[in-house]
Amino acid sequence: MQHLAWSCFFFMLKQGQLKKIKIGVIGAGPAGLVAGYLLSKAGLDVEVWETDQRYVGGISRTEVYKGFRFDIGGHRFFSKSPEVEDLWSEILPDDLLQRDRLSRIFYRGKFYAYPLDLAEVVGNLGGRESLLSVASYLKAKLNLSPRLDNLEDWVTRKFGGRLYRMFFKSYTEKVWGMPCRDISADWAAQRIKGLSLTKAVRRALRPRRSTPKAGEAGRADVIKTLITSFRYPRHGPGMLWEAAAAKIRAQGGSIHMGTRVGALKRADSGRWRVTLVAADGSERQQEVDQLISSAPLGWLVRNLEPGLPPAALAAAGALRYRDFLTVALILKTPSSFPDNWIYIHDPQLKVGRIQNFASWSPEMVPDPTMACYGMEYFCNQTDHLWSSSDAELIQMATQELLSLGLAQEGDVIDGAVVRQPKAYPVYDDLYTERRTIIRAALSEHCPGLHVVGRNGMHQYNNQDHSMMTAMLTARNILAGEQLYDVWQVNQDAEYIEAGSAGGGSPSSASPAAACRGA
Repeated sequence: MQHLAWSCFFFMLKQGQLKKIKIGVIGAGPAGLVAGYLLSKAGLDVEVWETDQRYVGGISRTEVYKGFRFDIGGHRFFSKSPEVEDLWSEILPDDLLQRDRLSRIFYRGKFYAYPLDLAEVVGNLGGRESLLSVASYLKAKLNLSPRLDNLEDWVTRKFGGRLYRMFFKSYTEKVWGMPCRDISADWAAQRIKGLSLTKAVRRALRPRRSTPKAGEAGRADVIKTLITSFRYPRHGPGMLWEAAAAKIRAQGGSIHMGTRVGALKRADSGRWRVTLVAADGSERQQEVDQLISSAPLGWLVRNLEPGLPPAALAAAGALRYRDFLTVALILKTPSSFPDNWIYIHDPQLKVGRIQNFASWSPEMVPDPTMACYGMEYFCNQTDHLWSSSDAELIQMATQELLSLGLAQEGDVIDGAVVRQPKAYPVYDDLYTERRTIIRAALSEHCPGLHVVGRNGMHQYNNQDHSMMTAMLTARNILAGEQLYDVWQVNQDAEYIEAGSAGGGSPSSASPAAACRGA
């Protein structure tokens, strides 16, 4: 689907009103590839630099091991933004499957469907514990203290203390490696936006409803965490991003794999001079008119020349990240459970989440008589877990799978390990203040430099949010002015118009507004 905004920009290009400028893009993840795709499609000269020698897609890539495909985490293709959904369809028109969502929580030896099944919850917890949970929720609602500074307070207000301890505390502390009281409430407010116990119970009491498909009425009102279906590329998310990379090349753009970006220098001419390091260690320099970065924000600030003010450097140095590794276990037996993924709320087990890749798409597993599970572990690079050998990790993951009753002794016949550094920007109590300092410094000292995506903006988000920041950045570049502040894109990939933060309603980035602005 061709959007009105892009039609306006293409018309401008044909009329010669937009000079052909050179764009450099750091990182071939969703944000970098979307920016590269849209700008090369508009006729600009685009170069994308990616450190990985083999895969595009960043954390949304699909790894392949002996024909088995697996995600670095699971990636649902669902967005409230019609523009994002349309772009997915444009890039990969024939290979997006419609999949039913099935996920559960494992807690105290029992599985709980998520979204909640009320009868199952009461049956598993028992009548007494269920009543105590309701009483705990009512008690939390009577607490009128306005302070909800951390994740524990935020979730307790929404669900009550007992349910917080059952279904949030253990898993969340596995993900972040720190107490929930040290995690900003922003994370919960964004990740489970619009959800509360009363809404979850109402949802559980109603018959299961299908999630409206892209373009259907009611999609904008869906709570993301409760969706019942989503789209998914038949060969995993990397299939879509590989298609995007191929289209960039076909449109005249370049993607340089195995290329690490070094120093970023603002030249006297106003252009950006980028030092590029190839896999063999050789260096070259490239000048570009505009630079888009999806690399970690802390890294970016430390590599700018001339350097930013001391306050910005200190803020960048204090940004924290959580690392992640996947142990993909290959079993000689078919899948023993139907879920797409299972959350493990058991502090005795190190695994945080388990992906069943055949349930995402049957074509992820080359042999239907076999299975491939992704055992996901959240850690820091300084942890023993990260530095353990692949053989040790495969053995540990196998034992944890057996302890959950999801496999039998001898079922696991092979495995592979993928380590993902800086997978999650940490939302600690000072991250907002640090980002504000960095944003102001970049705005003042770095014209022509744009940050996009999860790590580029130090904002834990989904693919659609990363894509929307890149889409709006591309529009800003094509317009030759800042029509949009990409920091105003919320977790639903909606653009919050300037001045609406005090109570205005969010709206999708308007193509008509982009055309008028241009």
